[in-house]
Amino acid sequence: MLDTLITGGTLVDGTGAPARPADIGIAGDRIVAVADPGELADAAASPSTTTGTSPATEVIDADGLIVCPGFIDPHTHYDAQIFWDPRATPSNLFGVTSVIGGNCGFTLAPLTHPDDGEYLKRMMVKVEGMELAALEQGVPWDWESFADYLRAVEDRGLGVNAGFLVGHCALRRAVMRDDAVGHEANEDQIALMRALLAESLAAGGLGFSTGRSYTHNDWDGQPVPSRWASEEEVLQLCRETATHPGTTLEWVADGCMKGFSDDEVDLMTRMSLEAQRPLNWNVLTIDSARPDDYRNQITACERAADAGAIVIALTMPILVGMNMNLGTFCALHMLPGWPDTFGLPIPERMEQLRRPETRIALENSAASPEAGVFSRLTGWSDYRIGDTYSAANEGLKGRRVGDIARERGQRDFFCLVDICLNDDLRTVLWPAPTDDDPESWRLRAEAWEHPAVMIGGSDAGAHLDRMAGACYTTAWIDDCLRGRRLTSLENAVRHLTEAPARLFGLKGRGRIAEGYQADIVLFDPDTVGAQEPVLVADLPGDGRRLWSEATGVRRVMVNGVTTVVDGEATEALPGTVLRSGRHTETVPVGAAAGSA
Repeated sequence: MLDTLITGGTLVDGTGAPARPADIGIAGDRIVAVADPGELADAAASPSTTTGTSPATEVIDADGLIVCPGFIDPHTHYDAQIFWDPRATPSNLFGVTSVIGGNCGFTLAPLTHPDDGEYLKRMMVKVEGMELAALEQGVPWDWESFADYLRAVEDRGLGVNAGFLVGHCALRRAVMRDDAVGHEANEDQIALMRALLAESLAAGGLGFSTGRSYTHNDWDGQPVPSRWASEEEVLQLCRETATHPGTTLEWVADGCMKGFSDDEVDLMTRMSLEAQRPLNWNVLTIDSARPDDYRNQITACERAADAGAIVIALTMPILVGMNMNLGTFCALHMLPGWPDTFGLPIPERMEQLRRPETRIALENSAASPEAGVFSRLTGWSDYRIGDTYSAANEGLKGRRVGDIARERGQRDFFCLVDICLNDDLRTVLWPAPTDDDPESWRLRAEAWEHPAVMIGGSDAGAHLDRMAGACYTTAWIDDCLRGRRLTSLENAVRHLTEAPARLFGLKGRGRIAEGYQADIVLFDPDTVGAQEPVLVADLPGDGRRLWSEATGVRRVMVNGVTTVVDGEATEALPGTVLRSGRHTETVPVGAAAGSA
């Protein structure tokens, strides 16, 4: 018997094949039939011994709609949010039916000592921009092992499918305690970490993630635990990953921000080879003003492939909406030389920013080659003013800094700083990236077709009040249909569905085909997209986050159950915790690059 019949829609099946009219039959959590229009409707109207079908419980009229697989977000940080928000909003509203968490070496498990959770929650505040109050009020912190963590997620119910990598920082903290920061591990400690990783992967962890990026510091300003690991420690953990089916690797390093050194290329190649697993890294940022960085990072992946490894770069297909302010930690703090000023308490920071020599030094260092990927934030004239908090800034909201600076006869950066000082550095700033030019988009379209590049990198669940990456799925489809049209709808859907499913070895996901899980999105091609992000206060503890509304998404189904109708989430929680070996299969090195 069919539980659901989707009829009258245009099928984009995830493989990249041309769109075609088709009806889809669902029984339980599976797609059981994909047929030409009318065949299933006729069969479902009267039971048939030939087709084995009988009347469907629900018939969904998809006339005028695109029917495609649910989108898979390969790089999220929903590890904490999933407890107070089991639907993983707003990703679910944008057609995402599966998310991968535990990236960059950051997970909330295992916890082997009472104070581990305290360290990890404060680390997540600093490195991933999470609200401390939300982590304290919205997360139970009542587990010890990684298995306990997965059960805690599962017991609360899920509106999406969610899998989690095992993070290096939690492993180090569990074994080394306070020595996880500031010290390399000895042989015995590495052996204990390896055993703890083995236990976590056996419980269903999707793989091993680690981070060596200069941008990642803990609550105390020290490099996070994974940055203190020796190469041998990292490789030992990769060797352990090789012994567990259906696992993978992920990392972030300095080279992900500003181009890989030969040592980094060698290390990530060895990681993939030791684990015999693909490794993905986040995020490939493409800017025509820095073409050498782009070529360096693509070449790094190619060099790894030449050595027999699989190294995949994640890249975003849209320019992500984000805001900044000069009073709290944001990406601007990553500009070279800026931490010296922005690490000061607010009164001292403001005193420094009033000095012309400080402003000139900040402006010059931001324009230096060392700024790397963060140089895209330095188009001061195109910043728009958001919320303001003083009479002196009345009427500036929505205006370009460049226009205000011309009126005042100021340099753009000086004008921006003056506006922020008027609000005691609380002014909300909306930067316009400097890489929104035709050549940058041409390079992006070129990169999308490279076998070592995969779409992803939303960071959904992190940087909640600063960045709105969750909307990239429908925003990109909108751009493909009505905007720049740099690739076809069918290819875009393939990038969002089958490509990540194959890289992670997700069984029965990423396509609409008989026998596959019924993770499905129905959207209107004339209206699909995403609205501009706005700040809302809906986190535990009244914390704020950026929120974007999806447009044109008519229905989302997870494992055969409807979870979104016309942009509104239902009460259903049919999602699954994706466990390695059970829900994934091994993607051997040498086979994944072509599929990704």
